[in-house]
Amino acid sequence: MRPSQVTQALEYLIKAKQPVMLHGSPGVGKSQVVKQVADKLGIEMIDLRLSQLDPVDLRGVPSVDKEKVGKKEVGKTNWNAPSFLPTDGSGILFLDEINSAAQATQAAAYQLVLDRKLGDYELPPGWAMVAAGNRSTDRAIVNAMSTALKNRFTHLNYEVNNEDWCEWALTHNIAIEVLGFIRFRPMLLNEFEQRNETKEEKERVQRLKDAQAFATPRSWEFMSKVVQQQPSPDIEYELYSGIVGEGCAAEFMGYLKYYRNLPNLDALLMAPDKAKVPEEPAVLYALSTGLAAKATPDNMERVVKYALRMPAEFQVLLVKDAVTRDNALTNTKSFNAWAAKNSSVLF
Repeated sequence: MRPSQVTQALEYLIKAKQPVMLHGSPGVGKSQVVKQVADKLGIEMIDLRLSQLDPVDLRGVPSVDKEKVGKKEVGKTNWNAPSFLPTDGSGILFLDEINSAAQATQAAAYQLVLDRKLGDYELPPGWAMVAAGNRSTDRAIVNAMSTALKNRFTHLNYEVNNEDWCEWALTHNIAIEVLGFIRFRPMLLNEFEQRNETKEEKERVQRLKDAQAFATPRSWEFMSKVVQQQPSPDIEYELYSGIVGEGCAAEFMGYLKYYRNLPNLDALLMAPDKAKVPEEPAVLYALSTGLAAKATPDNMERVVKYALRMPAEFQVLLVKDAVTRDNALTNTKSFNAWAAKNSSVLF
């Protein structure tokens, strides 16, 4: 399921208090989408990394209370629930890396998932449980889950989707350079994805799983933070290679040459009906994302005037990105005139 579909499914399952588990490759954004749902619903999220917990950490520490039975004083063991488990309110208890946890820790989670209890502790009625784990085929550290634990969840497969990621990136301060590059080379958003069943493709994915750095939605987010620091050209390639791998870094550096040689966008918008429209796809992607970031209610008329001279595909990309960044642009006369003519591709 693509992220936007996972979001919808999670909303239904959380409201129904049905435990759900997300399966997906490392770095694709599983924990992030759960946090987005919690924020949308206006509820709290507690993130537990089960791979870092021992069974006693989850169940709590025992203590002995003494009470009188007749004339005798008898000790009674009570389990003290850990402070990280909620006691009131509503929210999502997120059991991350559940299939990376030791078998004993997984077993301790059985009762919590199915019965919403752990010994004397009971999960408040307003709380739902969501779990997540990597796939064993991605060479992540994964321990087999028992059928008893599997059967306690609704299982959803999380797949990376470029359109969903780019829409997220537009509202989460991802560097324009990174966004434009992923628009230009969408296959590089998640290198873990096997694209076909050919021998060459299987060998490519296998080599990737032995690499130190590789491209995932998570690593492109890291890359964005570094790009925004404007590192010295002398170390750019090495920095980027350490985040997304040598192949992706080399392609990104090639794209940056186009991006950095763009005409001054402010000057372009001063004469949108005369400024040159490039033909190279890489330059058009860079130009579209750059102009979308520049669009304001005051200059939207000029942005649209220039966009109308671009190939249709890039017109749509530019305008959609602009209104995603700033919804106020939908109230401008120029946007509404353009949208009326292009409603079939815009909505």
